[in-house]
Amino acid sequence: MINSVHLNLLFGHTPLRLHGCWLAALLSITAPLMQARAQDTSSYPNRPIRIVVPTAPGGPSDTVSRMTGHELTKRWGRQVVVDLRAGAGTIIGTEIVAKAAPDGYTLLAAPGAIATNVASYKKLPYDLLRDFTPITQSLYVPNLLVAHPSLPAKTLKEFIAFARPRPGELLYSGAGHGVLPHLAMELFLNMAGIKLTVVQYKGTAPGVVELLAGRVVATMTSSLALVIPHVQSGKLRGLGISSVARSPVLPDVPTISEAGVPGYEAVQWSGFLAPAGAPREIITRLNREMVSILRLPEVQERLAAEIATITTSTPEQFGAYLKSEVEKWKRAAQAAGIQPE
Repeated sequence: MINSVHLNLLFGHTPLRLHGCWLAALLSITAPLMQARAQDTSSYPNRPIRIVVPTAPGGPSDTVSRMTGHELTKRWGRQVVVDLRAGAGTIIGTEIVAKAAPDGYTLLAAPGAIATNVASYKKLPYDLLRDFTPITQSLYVPNLLVAHPSLPAKTLKEFIAFARPRPGELLYSGAGHGVLPHLAMELFLNMAGIKLTVVQYKGTAPGVVELLAGRVVATMTSSLALVIPHVQSGKLRGLGISSVARSPVLPDVPTISEAGVPGYEAVQWSGFLAPAGAPREIITRLNREMVSILRLPEVQERLAAEIATITTSTPEQFGAYLKSEVEKWKRAAQAAGIQPE
Protein backbone atom coordinates (compact mmCIF):
# COMPACT_ATOMS: atom_id res chain seq x y z
CA MET A 1 0.00 0.00 0.00
CA ILE A 2 1.32 3.47 -0.93
CA ASN A 3 1.33 6.03 1.86
CA SER A 4 2.88 9.42 2.59
CA VAL A 5 6.19 7.81 3.52
CA HIS A 6 6.48 6.23 0.09
CA LEU A 7 5.52 9.49 -1.59
CA ASN A 8 8.18 11.34 0.38
CA LEU A 9 10.77 8.79 -0.71
CA LEU A 10 9.80 9.33 -4.32
CA PHE A 11 9.31 13.10 -4.38
CA GLY A 12 11.24 14.45 -1.39
CA HIS A 13 9.94 15.87 1.85
CA THR A 14 7.75 18.67 0.41
CA PRO A 15 4.17 18.11 1.66
CA LEU A 16 1.90 16.90 -1.11
CA ARG A 17 -1.72 18.08 -1.13
CA LEU A 18 -3.41 15.86 -3.66
CA HIS A 19 -7.07 14.90 -3.70
CA GLY A 20 -9.54 12.87 -5.67
CA CYS A 21 -8.61 11.95 -9.19
CA TRP A 22 -5.15 13.50 -8.94
CA LEU A 23 -4.25 11.25 -6.02
CA ALA A 24 -5.68 8.23 -7.80
CA ALA A 25 -3.64 9.05 -10.88
CA LEU A 26 -0.46 9.47 -8.86
CA LEU A 27 -1.00 6.17 -7.09
CA SER A 28 -1.52 4.42 -10.41
CA ILE A 29 1.94 5.62 -11.44
CA THR A 30 3.82 5.05 -8.19
CA ALA A 31 2.33 1.69 -7.21
CA PRO A 32 4.05 -0.23 -10.03
CA LEU A 33 7.34 1.52 -9.22
CA MET A 34 7.17 0.53 -5.57
CA GLN A 35 6.08 -3.00 -6.46
CA ALA A 36 8.94 -3.38 -8.95
CA ARG A 37 11.38 -2.23 -6.28
CA ALA A 38 10.11 -4.89 -3.90
CA GLN A 39 10.23 -7.55 -6.61
CA ASP A 40 13.85 -6.74 -7.43
CA THR A 41 14.89 -7.75 -3.90
CA SER A 42 12.57 -10.72 -3.52
CA SER A 43 13.63 -12.25 -6.86
CA TYR A 44 17.35 -12.07 -6.04
CA PRO A 45 19.31 -13.57 -7.65
CA ASN A 46 17.92 -13.46 -11.17
CA ARG A 47 21.27 -13.28 -13.01
CA PRO A 48 24.90 -14.42 -12.48
CA ILE A 49 26.84 -13.32 -9.40
CA ARG A 50 30.53 -12.41 -9.45
CA ILE A 51 32.86 -12.99 -6.49
CA VAL A 52 36.05 -10.96 -6.94
CA VAL A 53 39.16 -12.52 -5.35
CA PRO A 54 41.91 -9.87 -5.07
CA THR A 55 44.68 -12.38 -4.23
CA ALA A 56 46.78 -14.87 -6.16
CA PRO A 57 45.11 -18.13 -7.25
CA GLY A 58 45.32 -21.22 -5.11
CA GLY A 59 45.22 -19.62 -1.65
CA PRO A 60 42.53 -20.09 1.02
CA SER A 61 40.52 -17.06 -0.18
CA ASP A 62 40.40 -18.50 -3.68
CA THR A 63 39.47 -21.96 -2.40
CA VAL A 64 36.70 -20.82 -0.08
CA SER A 65 35.27 -18.57 -2.81
CA ARG A 66 35.14 -21.40 -5.34
CA MET A 67 33.54 -23.81 -2.89
CA THR A 68 31.00 -21.22 -1.76
CA GLY A 69 30.25 -20.18 -5.34
CA HIS A 70 29.82 -23.77 -6.48
CA GLU A 71 27.33 -24.50 -3.71
CA LEU A 72 25.42 -21.25 -4.27
CA THR A 73 25.11 -22.14 -7.97
CA LYS A 74 23.56 -25.48 -7.03
CA ARG A 75 21.19 -23.95 -4.50
CA TRP A 76 20.05 -20.92 -6.49
CA GLY A 77 20.31 -22.14 -10.06
CA ARG A 78 22.28 -19.03 -10.99
CA GLN A 79 25.92 -19.11 -12.02
CA VAL A 80 28.40 -17.73 -9.48
CA VAL A 81 31.67 -16.74 -11.16
CA VAL A 82 34.95 -16.40 -9.26
CA ASP A 83 36.92 -13.53 -10.79
CA LEU A 84 40.62 -13.45 -9.85
CA ARG A 85 41.86 -9.84 -9.81
CA ALA A 86 45.16 -9.95 -7.95
CA GLY A 87 47.54 -7.00 -7.95
CA ALA A 88 48.78 -4.00 -5.97
CA GLY A 89 48.51 -5.79 -2.66
CA THR A 90 44.78 -6.64 -3.18
CA ILE A 91 43.91 -3.01 -4.02
CA ILE A 92 42.94 -3.64 -7.66
CA GLY A 93 40.26 -6.23 -6.95
CA THR A 94 39.03 -4.43 -3.86
CA GLU A 95 38.52 -1.19 -5.80
CA ILE A 96 36.48 -3.02 -8.45
CA VAL A 97 33.95 -4.11 -5.83
CA ALA A 98 33.97 -0.77 -4.01
CA LYS A 99 32.84 0.92 -7.24
CA ALA A 100 30.37 -1.77 -8.32
CA ALA A 101 26.60 -1.37 -8.17
CA PRO A 102 25.28 -2.21 -4.66
CA ASP A 103 22.85 -4.81 -5.96
CA GLY A 104 24.35 -8.01 -4.55
CA TYR A 105 25.70 -9.22 -7.88
CA THR A 106 29.35 -8.21 -7.28
CA LEU A 107 30.95 -9.43 -4.05
CA LEU A 108 34.46 -9.36 -2.59
CA ALA A 109 36.34 -12.27 -1.06
CA ALA A 110 38.17 -9.93 1.29
CA PRO A 111 41.53 -11.03 2.74
CA GLY A 112 42.99 -9.63 5.96
CA ALA A 113 45.35 -7.53 3.85
CA ILE A 114 42.55 -5.05 3.21
CA ALA A 115 42.79 -4.05 6.89
CA THR A 116 46.59 -3.80 7.00
CA ASN A 117 46.58 -1.79 3.75
CA VAL A 118 44.92 1.05 5.64
CA ALA A 119 48.08 1.27 7.76
CA SER A 120 50.53 0.55 4.92
CA TYR A 121 49.34 2.93 2.19
CA LYS A 122 49.01 6.70 2.38
CA LYS A 123 46.09 6.77 -0.03
CA LEU A 124 43.63 4.10 -1.13
CA PRO A 125 41.04 4.47 -3.92
CA TYR A 126 38.28 3.51 -1.47
CA ASP A 127 37.37 3.85 2.19
CA LEU A 128 37.31 0.36 3.68
CA LEU A 129 34.84 1.09 6.46
CA ARG A 130 32.59 3.34 4.39
CA ASP A 131 32.46 1.68 0.96
CA PHE A 132 31.60 -1.91 1.90
CA THR A 133 28.83 -3.85 3.61
CA PRO A 134 30.00 -6.91 5.60
CA ILE A 135 28.35 -10.27 4.93
CA THR A 136 30.29 -12.83 6.96
CA GLN A 137 33.81 -13.81 7.92
CA SER A 138 34.80 -17.10 6.29
CA LEU A 139 38.15 -18.37 7.59
CA TYR A 140 41.40 -17.59 9.34
CA VAL A 141 44.97 -18.86 9.08
CA PRO A 142 47.34 -18.30 12.01
CA ASN A 143 50.89 -17.04 11.75
CA LEU A 144 53.71 -19.13 13.14
CA LEU A 145 56.78 -17.67 14.82
CA VAL A 146 59.75 -19.88 13.97
CA ALA A 147 63.41 -19.58 14.93
CA HIS A 148 66.68 -21.17 13.87
CA PRO A 149 67.61 -24.08 16.18
CA SER A 150 71.11 -22.67 16.71
CA LEU A 151 69.62 -20.05 19.03
CA PRO A 152 70.00 -20.94 22.71
CA ALA A 153 66.24 -20.54 23.17
CA LYS A 154 63.87 -23.47 23.06
CA THR A 155 60.75 -21.64 24.21
CA LEU A 156 59.13 -18.30 23.51
CA LYS A 157 60.02 -16.99 26.97
CA GLU A 158 63.65 -18.00 26.45
CA PHE A 159 63.63 -16.30 23.04
CA ILE A 160 62.35 -13.08 24.60
CA ALA A 161 64.91 -13.30 27.40
CA PHE A 162 67.71 -13.86 24.87
CA ALA A 163 66.65 -10.94 22.65
CA ARG A 164 65.94 -8.36 25.37
CA PRO A 165 69.59 -7.48 26.20
CA ARG A 166 70.46 -7.40 22.48
CA PRO A 167 68.18 -4.70 21.03
CA GLY A 168 68.47 -4.52 17.24
CA GLU A 169 71.29 -7.07 17.04
CA LEU A 170 69.18 -10.06 15.96
CA LEU A 171 67.75 -10.18 12.42
CA TYR A 172 64.42 -11.56 11.29
CA SER A 173 63.16 -12.07 7.74
CA GLY A 174 60.12 -10.29 6.36
CA ALA A 175 58.03 -10.90 3.24
CA GLY A 176 57.38 -7.26 2.40
CA HIS A 177 57.00 -3.83 3.94
CA GLY A 178 53.76 -3.34 5.84
CA VAL A 179 52.20 -6.71 4.97
CA LEU A 180 50.47 -8.67 7.71
CA PRO A 181 53.40 -10.94 8.70
CA HIS A 182 55.58 -7.82 9.04
CA LEU A 183 53.02 -6.03 11.18
CA ALA A 184 52.28 -9.20 13.14
CA MET A 185 55.96 -9.58 14.02
CA GLU A 186 56.28 -5.93 14.99
CA LEU A 187 53.16 -6.22 17.16
CA PHE A 188 54.74 -9.22 18.90
CA LEU A 189 58.04 -7.40 19.43
CA ASN A 190 56.25 -4.37 20.85
CA MET A 191 54.10 -6.42 23.22
CA ALA A 192 57.11 -8.53 24.29
CA GLY A 193 59.26 -5.46 24.90
CA ILE A 194 62.10 -6.53 22.60
CA LYS A 195 63.63 -5.20 19.37
CA LEU A 196 64.82 -7.15 16.33
CA THR A 197 65.87 -5.77 12.94
CA VAL A 198 63.86 -6.78 9.88
CA VAL A 199 65.46 -7.84 6.60
CA GLN A 200 62.84 -7.70 3.86
CA TYR A 201 62.77 -10.27 1.06
CA LYS A 202 60.62 -10.58 -2.07
CA GLY A 203 58.17 -13.04 -0.59
CA THR A 204 58.04 -15.65 2.15
CA ALA A 205 60.07 -18.41 0.48
CA PRO A 206 63.36 -16.44 0.13
CA GLY A 207 63.09 -15.39 3.78
CA VAL A 208 62.61 -18.98 4.90
CA VAL A 209 65.66 -20.02 2.84
CA GLU A 210 67.72 -17.37 4.65
CA LEU A 211 66.36 -18.57 8.00
CA LEU A 212 67.28 -22.18 7.23
CA ALA A 213 70.79 -20.99 6.34
CA GLY A 214 71.06 -19.18 9.66
CA ARG A 215 71.51 -15.73 8.17
CA VAL A 216 68.48 -14.51 10.13
CA VAL A 217 67.29 -15.92 13.45
CA ALA A 218 63.49 -15.91 13.09
CA THR A 219 60.45 -15.15 10.97
CA MET A 220 56.69 -14.83 11.32
CA THR A 221 54.63 -16.38 8.54
CA SER A 222 51.16 -17.66 7.70
CA SER A 223 52.62 -19.92 4.98
CA LEU A 224 52.40 -22.86 7.32
CA ALA A 225 52.68 -25.49 4.61
CA LEU A 226 56.09 -24.04 3.79
CA VAL A 227 57.54 -24.12 7.30
CA ILE A 228 55.76 -26.99 9.09
CA PRO A 229 57.91 -29.71 7.41
CA HIS A 230 61.03 -27.91 8.64
CA VAL A 231 59.60 -27.65 12.15
CA GLN A 232 58.74 -31.35 12.14
CA SER A 233 62.24 -32.27 10.90
CA GLY A 234 63.95 -30.07 13.50
CA LYS A 235 65.48 -27.67 10.97
CA LEU A 236 63.36 -24.88 12.46
CA ARG A 237 61.89 -24.41 15.91
CA GLY A 238 58.23 -23.45 16.33
CA LEU A 239 58.01 -20.96 19.20
CA GLY A 240 54.38 -19.89 19.06
CA ILE A 241 51.20 -19.77 17.01
CA SER A 242 49.46 -16.42 16.64
CA SER A 243 45.81 -17.48 17.02
CA VAL A 244 43.88 -17.61 20.30
CA ALA A 245 43.79 -21.42 20.11
CA ARG A 246 46.46 -23.93 19.20
CA SER A 247 46.59 -25.23 15.65
CA PRO A 248 45.44 -28.83 15.19
CA VAL A 249 48.32 -29.38 12.76
CA LEU A 250 50.87 -28.26 15.41
CA PRO A 251 49.23 -29.23 18.71
CA ASP A 252 52.51 -29.13 20.64
CA VAL A 253 53.28 -25.53 19.68
CA PRO A 254 51.69 -23.14 22.22
CA THR A 255 49.92 -19.95 21.30
CA ILE A 256 52.03 -16.82 21.66
CA SER A 257 49.48 -15.56 24.17
CA GLU A 258 49.81 -18.57 26.46
CA ALA A 259 53.58 -18.87 25.96
CA GLY A 260 54.57 -15.45 27.25
CA VAL A 261 52.72 -12.54 25.57
CA PRO A 262 49.17 -12.49 27.00
CA GLY A 263 46.51 -11.08 24.71
CA TYR A 264 48.51 -11.42 21.52
CA GLU A 265 46.59 -12.41 18.38
CA ALA A 266 47.37 -11.80 14.70
CA VAL A 267 45.85 -14.00 12.00
CA GLN A 268 45.34 -13.95 8.28
CA TRP A 269 41.60 -13.99 7.68
CA SER A 270 39.09 -13.81 4.87
CA GLY A 271 35.45 -12.81 4.58
CA PHE A 272 32.80 -11.71 2.14
CA LEU A 273 31.84 -8.07 1.53
CA ALA A 274 29.36 -6.31 -0.75
CA PRO A 275 29.45 -2.70 -1.94
CA ALA A 276 28.01 -0.22 0.54
CA GLY A 277 24.29 0.32 0.11
CA ALA A 278 23.41 -3.27 -0.80
CA PRO A 279 19.82 -4.00 0.31
CA ARG A 280 19.53 -5.46 3.78
CA GLU A 281 17.33 -8.29 2.51
CA ILE A 282 20.05 -9.41 0.09
CA ILE A 283 22.80 -9.18 2.72
CA THR A 284 20.67 -11.25 5.12
CA ARG A 285 20.07 -13.91 2.49
CA LEU A 286 23.73 -14.04 1.47
CA ASN A 287 24.77 -14.35 5.10
CA ARG A 288 22.30 -17.16 5.76
CA GLU A 289 23.35 -19.18 2.71
CA MET A 290 27.09 -18.57 3.05
CA VAL A 291 27.16 -19.47 6.74
CA SER A 292 25.25 -22.65 5.94
CA ILE A 293 27.75 -23.55 3.21
CA LEU A 294 30.83 -22.73 5.32
CA ARG A 295 29.57 -25.06 8.05
CA LEU A 296 29.33 -28.04 5.70
CA PRO A 297 31.76 -30.82 6.81
CA GLU A 298 33.24 -31.15 3.31
CA VAL A 299 34.02 -27.42 3.18
CA GLN A 300 35.66 -27.47 6.61
CA GLU A 301 37.69 -30.56 5.71
CA ARG A 302 38.87 -29.01 2.43
CA LEU A 303 40.01 -25.81 4.11
CA ALA A 304 41.64 -27.73 6.97
CA ALA A 305 43.84 -29.36 4.32
CA GLU A 306 45.10 -25.85 3.55
CA ILE A 307 45.63 -25.26 7.29
CA ALA A 308 42.75 -22.79 7.40
CA THR A 309 39.98 -22.77 9.99
CA ILE A 310 36.41 -21.92 9.01
CA THR A 311 34.78 -19.18 11.08
CA THR A 312 31.42 -17.47 10.47
CA SER A 313 29.70 -14.37 11.81
CA THR A 314 26.73 -12.08 11.45
CA PRO A 315 27.19 -8.99 9.25
CA GLU A 316 27.31 -6.87 12.42
CA GLN A 317 29.96 -9.07 14.05
CA PHE A 318 32.10 -9.02 10.92
CA GLY A 319 31.73 -5.24 10.65
CA ALA A 320 32.89 -4.78 14.25
CA TYR A 321 35.82 -7.17 13.67
CA LEU A 322 36.83 -5.33 10.50
CA LYS A 323 36.86 -2.02 12.36
CA SER A 324 38.91 -3.51 15.21
CA GLU A 325 41.45 -4.94 12.74
CA VAL A 326 41.91 -1.57 11.03
CA GLU A 327 42.46 0.16 14.37
CA LYS A 328 44.81 -2.57 15.65
CA TRP A 329 47.11 -2.48 12.64
CA LYS A 330 47.18 1.29 12.55
CA ARG A 331 48.41 1.27 16.16
CA ALA A 332 50.91 -1.50 15.44
CA ALA A 333 52.37 0.36 12.45
CA GLN A 334 52.65 3.61 14.42
CA ALA A 335 54.29 1.88 17.39
CA ALA A 336 56.83 0.22 15.08
CA GLY A 337 57.54 3.45 13.20
CA ILE A 338 56.35 1.91 9.93
CA GLN A 339 55.59 4.72 7.50
CA PRO A 340 52.81 4.32 4.93
CA GLU A 341 54.05 4.19 1.35
